[in-house]
Amino acid sequence: MNVEITVDARGARCPVPINELARAVETTSGSIIELLADDPNARVDVPVWCRLKHHELLGVTEAEGTWRFRLRAG
Repeated sequence: MNVEITVDARGARCPVPINELARAVETTSGSIIELLADDPNARVDVPVWCRLKHHELLGVTEAEGTWRFRLRAG
């Protein structure tokens, strides 16, 4: 699975990571999007947002304080 769009929201706090992710999703459908965020709230917010907006969350990893979310835009 190749990432087609990367959204780097490191340094931003809630709700900015979700807002930037939503903006990226608006421009695509079916693409793989990667969100980088260091806001601890993103760990909960992104999976919930994906479920509510019908996007497929493909994976979540954390390294050195940065969360990496991969999703398929619905």
